[in-house]
Amino acid sequence: METLDPFGYSVRDTTEQAEKWIEKFGNKVHIKSKIFAIKNILLFKEKTPLDTLLLNESERLIRAQSFIRSVTINAENIDPKSDSIDIKIRVLDSWSLIVNGSVSTSKSKINVKERNFLGFGHQFNNTIEKRHDDSKIGYKLNYIIPNIKNTFIKTEIDYDIDLEGFYEKSINVEKNFYSQLTKWAGGIYLDEQFRKDSLPDSQNNLGYENFKYRTNDIWGGYAFKLFKGNSITERTTNLITSLRYINVHYKEAPTAAYDEIHYFSDENFLLGSVSITSRQFIKDQYIFRDGIIEDVPIGLVGSITPGYQHKNKTNRYYLGSNITIAEYFKWGYLSGSVGAETFFNHSKSEQSTINIAATYFTNLIPLGSKWKMRQFIKPQLILGFNRLNSIADRVSLNENDRPFGYDRNYYLRNNYNAGIPGFDADLYGTKKMILATQTQFYSPWNLWGFRLNPFVNFTAGTLSDTQNSFSDSKLYSSFGVGFIIRNDYLVFSSFQISLSYYPKIPGQGTNIFKTNSFETDDFGFQNINIGKPSTLLYP
Repeated sequence: METLDPFGYSVRDTTEQAEKWIEKFGNKVHIKSKIFAIKNILLFKEKTPLDTLLLNESERLIRAQSFIRSVTINAENIDPKSDSIDIKIRVLDSWSLIVNGSVSTSKSKINVKERNFLGFGHQFNNTIEKRHDDSKIGYKLNYIIPNIKNTFIKTEIDYDIDLEGFYEKSINVEKNFYSQLTKWAGGIYLDEQFRKDSLPDSQNNLGYENFKYRTNDIWGGYAFKLFKGNSITERTTNLITSLRYINVHYKEAPTAAYDEIHYFSDENFLLGSVSITSRQFIKDQYIFRDGIIEDVPIGLVGSITPGYQHKNKTNRYYLGSNITIAEYFKWGYLSGSVGAETFFNHSKSEQSTINIAATYFTNLIPLGSKWKMRQFIKPQLILGFNRLNSIADRVSLNENDRPFGYDRNYYLRNNYNAGIPGFDADLYGTKKMILATQTQFYSPWNLWGFRLNPFVNFTAGTLSDTQNSFSDSKLYSSFGVGFIIRNDYLVFSSFQISLSYYPKIPGQGTNIFKTNSFETDDFGFQNINIGKPSTLLYP
């Protein structure tokens, strides 16, 4: 096994070496991944029969690590007369340390991100912020141990206290179904949060209210192999059963003037699920990264999730179901999901949801000898029925809208965006439609590993409720052009520079132009894996 510094080397060509002084300097100050950190991810053992599925899964899992740029795993004969082989593994690191900061007349901030601390594969993200006029200091600490001695048990600690004294403290110890070969999974999540947010009263006057609550979230699951055959599909098709218990206790909640139905209150929720899942991966390139192998999930998952909730001295039963299918076709990649759920309060159905979503992208289209492109399309339809009388039980068109109070689906929202980019308005409904498209170009422009890839995107959405249908509601949209900047050697997210046009944003005006410069997430793949039982997303 060999780990390589990030600059000048290749996992496939052993003759490539760092030649430029900047490459040599970067490699000299970089700490390479430790051998044990890579061994922790391997699914195969020494002195066992060769299993190509275990080799391929190990390669995929190594490639999924944020501090790894690429990897090769090859089997080589030791001797023609021997029944043993050598497994050769070459791993190319990414540069894992990022330091940035900002200074203004009111405050200063410094942020340090390390995705491969001392080569152990550990991650930390630390931010210190200071306000100048009163010398108050805010901290944000995140530390992740992704894998403990090949158990794939992940431990994450978060501690965040801002300049106003509001905080978020959490610890999460969890093992997911990281592979279709995984037999058991489970975890425990504990947190305490204290923050302030604005809520409208019955007259739509906004007031800032405190949210202070504690969460205990425990789950476990087991996978049963459905077939006895040795084909990849047979070995990666499972029946998964899982159980989850959630306890939420509010120490401070909004007053009755802003929460008449006590939506933000103590809760006990028991969820179980029975699922059938079959998941494989196809290697592709030029989707969300440039020329680097990406593992695209295909397959299907179907689940039924019953539950029982006790809240506000009321007992309600829950029933949800979801099916997701993803596949490559001659004309591109398509995944789609359909989900439905409802709560039963005696004989009355409450908080019902239908969620339909899809993700499509074309095959890679060559444009001459150096340029390439793909077209991405992502529609989504969310229908809510018999929703509760609270703004927290509504959907919006805002980008990355954070839920009010406790969110039982917090872990599903990573890289999840169900709104219009850059849109921010006090518009809410019980139903919404969103269509997002992006034409992504892959350019030959490369400077020190930084690639500038132009894009054009269009997003449109509309809301409706019990008084207004979609046909009676206004359509809001955005048009954007810009560049997505990626670096082959660095671990940080893509960086986006764009100019967007909005015909109208309520409360802001018409014919609005916005320039954006921020870290961005990609369209992402739909989740065709099963883990912690959950309700449907109703953003």
